[in-house]
Amino acid sequence: MKRNIVIAAVTAAALIGGGTATALATTGDDQGSARQAANTRLSDDDVRDDEDGPDARAASADVTAPEAIASALKHTPGTAVSAELDDEDDSDKVIWKVDVLSGDAWHSVSVDPSNGKVLGSHADDEDDTAQVRAALKGSSVTAEEAAEAAAGKGTVTSVDLDEDGKNKSWEAETHKSGGAEQDWKIDLGTGKVTADRDQDDDSDDQD
Repeated sequence: MKRNIVIAAVTAAALIGGGTATALATTGDDQGSARQAANTRLSDDDVRDDEDGPDARAASADVTAPEAIASALKHTPGTAVSAELDDEDDSDKVIWKVDVLSGDAWHSVSVDPSNGKVLGSHADDEDDTAQVRAALKGSSVTAEEAAEAAAGKGTVTSVDLDEDGKNKSWEAETHKSGGAEQDWKIDLGTGKVTADRDQDDDSDDQD
């Protein structure tokens, strides 16, 4: 209502004194609109940043890591080597990405976190096939079982095979609502879950 009164007054002044007042009024209004648009964009970006956080990713998934792995293996039989709940390419959509070694071929399988349906898959080029096979030789714990074991620590957002170094194991990342992400190691033979001290040390070094 106040804005209409101001516009009416400026219009009247413009009729008497020329177009200068109208030009000033228009400029002022544009600046206000620009400021409002900028503030809106900043607010939207802030919300988007919050939505992309681990809390939002974990909360958006009705399908657990073990269920996503099982669905991926049903679609593409083989050995699941990793599963991660992450953004799909450049979009805001969150999906499970499961890497499967089938024979000598690698496949990346996308699974819908809301219903467990496979959204698609594509072949991947990996150069660590021999390392993966060597690490899993004699292992009795699968990626699915490792994710199930880590689920006791929180919502599993990723599980991955650590085939490097002497102490080979499954690595899992969990998240609790309102809490920080935590990293765990799952023994390839026993399924025992222990805190990943190496990851903690790396985080301290980066800080």
